[in-house]
Amino acid sequence: MSTGKKVFLSILAIMLVIIIGIGGYAAKVYFDVKGTANEIHQPTTRKQSEKREQPVNIDAGEPFSVLLLGLDTGDLGRDEQGRSDTMLVATINPNNNQTTLVSIARDTYTEIVGNGTMDKINHAYAFGGVEMAMDSVENLLDIPLDHYVTINMKGLKELVDAVGGVSVENTLAFSQDGNDFPIGTIQLNGEQALSYSRMRYEDPKGDYGRQDRQRKIITAIVKKSLNLSTITGYKSILDTIGSNMKTDLSWEDMVDLQSKYREAFANIKQDTLQGQGVMRDGVSYQDITPEELARVQGILKAQLEK
Repeated sequence: MSTGKKVFLSILAIMLVIIIGIGGYAAKVYFDVKGTANEIHQPTTRKQSEKREQPVNIDAGEPFSVLLLGLDTGDLGRDEQGRSDTMLVATINPNNNQTTLVSIARDTYTEIVGNGTMDKINHAYAFGGVEMAMDSVENLLDIPLDHYVTINMKGLKELVDAVGGVSVENTLAFSQDGNDFPIGTIQLNGEQALSYSRMRYEDPKGDYGRQDRQRKIITAIVKKSLNLSTITGYKSILDTIGSNMKTDLSWEDMVDLQSKYREAFANIKQDTLQGQGVMRDGVSYQDITPEELARVQGILKAQLEK
């Protein structure tokens, strides 16, 4: 996949919040939303995480975690499994009304659980799908991963346009794909959002700067989706969700999210698992120091406490 065509975004409540947010409008809307939720529902073959004695109970409002994967399969009409171009872990805690969103660099060097290799973490999805990706990230971060959400990259433009565009606070002036992004609050349509989230070579922070812009767009879509008065043409939103997303969260889970986790979705804290660039046999990787890994593990573990 060419650099110019990559879309570097995954989602948390882009799908969940939109679905639960517009679900109360009217009977027809409700059943359309439920139909989309059932369409995107795809359980995994994973057994219960060894890091949990009992499965997490969303109905009881317990804190839980989600692995968010932005997949490159949807770009340029590709149908093969592809790799996870973007990986994020989210913890959602209704007790302190907070969602914590942590970016993981796709070149992070780690064990690929179930494959018997050390490799870039984004290869886990290519080797073994969602299950291997969840097992590998769970092993790296030493936390249970309860659920997943995937999005095909081609869906971002449609999704941003479906919610009427988003506003973000930009801290680095740059140009990309013929679009200019000045410092300050900027309004982005779908095409501009793709350009904004893909740039990294002009950013002093490189891939980490790009990750920061990804999280800004995620946060902007989630917050705008929570404001129901901004959502029109819900059918186009549902069509985009249905054709580009998969999750093991059921319709019943989403109903519980509406009633028990809504305030937590509205309060998103962002962080990054920061690595150091190294070369091995001519291949670039990101190594995570024990101190940095412990820092991020501590944040996520604290957010999963009941």
